[in-house]
Amino acid sequence: MNKPTLTFIGGGNMANSLIGGLIAKGYPPDAITVTDPLEANRQHLASAFGVQTSTDNTAAAAKAEVILLAVKPQVMQTVTETIAGALGHRPLIISIAAGISMTSLEQWLGAGLPIVRCMPNTPALVQAGAAGLFANVQVSGEQKQLASDILNAVGISCWLQSEAEIDAVTAVSGSGPAYYFLIMEIMQEIGVELGLSTEISRQLTLQTALGAAKMASSSDVDAAELRRRVSSPGGTTERAIQTFEAGDIKALFREAMNNARKRAVEMADELAN
Repeated sequence: MNKPTLTFIGGGNMANSLIGGLIAKGYPPDAITVTDPLEANRQHLASAFGVQTSTDNTAAAAKAEVILLAVKPQVMQTVTETIAGALGHRPLIISIAAGISMTSLEQWLGAGLPIVRCMPNTPALVQAGAAGLFANVQVSGEQKQLASDILNAVGISCWLQSEAEIDAVTAVSGSGPAYYFLIMEIMQEIGVELGLSTEISRQLTLQTALGAAKMASSSDVDAAELRRRVSSPGGTTERAIQTFEAGDIKALFREAMNNARKRAVEMADELAN
């Protein structure tokens, strides 16, 4: 069966990761076109993946069954209004730009188009991403499956019931990798303070983070139970956990993640205005 033709408008990191994941899973390169104003980006995409490249957004959009908008939020209005006249064939539109509301996309692209908003995250660059998806009412069940397949090529995706949930996804998985990087940074630094070499502290910290994530993702119990199983009564882990709890780490995380969500709402308002 022929695969739908895809056009990526924007050839940056997220487009690269999605294209690499799709091709690794068997998607034909000749069914993918990428537009980008930078010649260096186009050359890289063509040589690395064998996809077609172009500088003409409108022509590329006109032949696509699925269009992925992978440009910076600040130029989204210009890009979408430019291609709007070429969308009479009603392709599926997937926006991976943060902060651009469905209302804005529908206004700029034209009414009646099937549109999916997506909030991916940076681990998609290593095929370990997590994305939240929200569809407008024009998106069919088949198109939802297609959108899932595209995002699942670089990790997992979850369908949201309301657009407002995109802001929660931003606070959890969109910004989430940085939370873990901060924890790893702190653990590595303190490991050195405790007498380990910089390299050994780094290796142990990263492998511990990887191992904990693998255990949690493959376990049939929740993270709280896994933590309890590691925390032997009167032991070293229990002492450390008690210290975290005495400092009210949960309240600190709650405040941080709520602030991330609030900033996502503010950015959407700023871009809309």
